[in-house]
Amino acid sequence: MLDATEELLGEIPIDEVSLRELSRRLGTSKTNVIRYFETREGVLLALLNRSREAWLDTLEERLSADAPTGEDALRVLAESLAEQPLLCQLWSQLPTVLERNVSAETVLPYKLVDLEHRRRLARLIRLRLPALGEDAALHLTRLAVVGLVGLWPFSHPSPSVVEVLSDPRLVDADIDFATVYTDFLRISAAGLLAGAGDPLNTVRPPRDRGRPE
Repeated sequence: MLDATEELLGEIPIDEVSLRELSRRLGTSKTNVIRYFETREGVLLALLNRSREAWLDTLEERLSADAPTGEDALRVLAESLAEQPLLCQLWSQLPTVLERNVSAETVLPYKLVDLEHRRRLARLIRLRLPALGEDAALHLTRLAVVGLVGLWPFSHPSPSVVEVLSDPRLVDADIDFATVYTDFLRISAAGLLAGAGDPLNTVRPPRDRGRPE
């Protein structure tokens, strides 16, 4: 079923994917599909988890082979994601599409797998940026998801926007995902390193008693 969904996403936009279309592709009834997934969003969440796990396998192999460190490791991460358009498309739709029209019973298993994947990613990052603490590395994965959700749609605009971006006056508006995402990760990691030991700034400095709150 996930293979059929992946094939569909290679042919039609994500907002046109439906359980009816999926059941037609599988040669079965919609009722049979609902036995496994209550909504199309549930199918897409499962496909997102599968795609992300495959990407993590690829990323781990690439990081092990090239052994990059620091910013180079973050660049490898960004470039490897840029090579996974299906994963990025699904991930970028997570808050606005995939996590809508689904029950808590569907979302909870997804979130638990997502957490395990982010912990795995955090471990890979720490191997290449050892100065990052465990909590900081995990927080960087949160920032990485937020950055991807915002950046992927901007770097893959509609045909009309692509046409407009050919205007030389808008040369700076054309966004290359891998380049800008590398910058985003680098700046985020630098901020976390600067606040090592308290990446979320949860520990407040002593209050100056002579200064009002």
